[in-house]
Amino acid sequence: MNDKILNNVGNHMHWPFDELVDLSVPISRDLPVSWPGHHGFEHTKWRSFNAGDFYQTSYFTMDEHCGTHCDAPAHFMRPEEFAGSYYYGDLLPLDLMHGPLKIIDVRSLCTTSHDGISPEIEPEVIRSWEHSHQSVESGDIVVFFTGWDRLLSDSGTRHQYVDGPVVEKNAPGWPVPSIATIDYLHDKGVHCFGVDTPSMGASQGGMALHRHALSKSLIFVEGLANLDLVPSTGYHFMFLPVKLELSTGCPGRAIALGVHS
Repeated sequence: MNDKILNNVGNHMHWPFDELVDLSVPISRDLPVSWPGHHGFEHTKWRSFNAGDFYQTSYFTMDEHCGTHCDAPAHFMRPEEFAGSYYYGDLLPLDLMHGPLKIIDVRSLCTTSHDGISPEIEPEVIRSWEHSHQSVESGDIVVFFTGWDRLLSDSGTRHQYVDGPVVEKNAPGWPVPSIATIDYLHDKGVHCFGVDTPSMGASQGGMALHRHALSKSLIFVEGLANLDLVPSTGYHFMFLPVKLELSTGCPGRAIALGVHS
């Protein structure tokens, strides 16, 4: 699952990138990539060579918030509560979902977590990162690196990815940004955030954070992976959601693009 994808694209005229890293989780029946209690992922063969058909195809069903996906305001807000210009997932502006990537390592917070409780990422964490790296600028894509996706790589730890913290409350919760942190980054001109966890909200309940951030027309990309393969700065982030009309969120593919030195 942590395979690095390196594209040799140097011969492509005008292509400014020389490396592509897949930041998406695989979607499978065997992986806990759907929120507990929501529609699980199903993938079924429709036509098969083994059945005598001359081609193969399958169909799948999944929740809008399955795997690597983005949230739209419609996920947590009624239309009359939202004053922004894009409410459903198919209307989210693509130009806000790509930009310079800033990866903020918050893995140390995982050691402060308690069963069923998510520790918060406070603004001081961001300021400290800026002091040692570079300032977060308007248009940046800020992604919080917790290492949570590593739990998907082993069948013995997959329970800890979402079911343990959320349902049974017998596993630690993942780190989440506080409302103050969301405001701090929003004031800097950041419009898109990412996490390598099942949700931007806390395992004990993320409604307040979602409603606060979505009311500001912020975009969340949740369920990222492989952030350990990308440096903290210097790469470009891109997320392309499936264009689902009237959706509350959209699955898609997230990538990091390395720029020529």
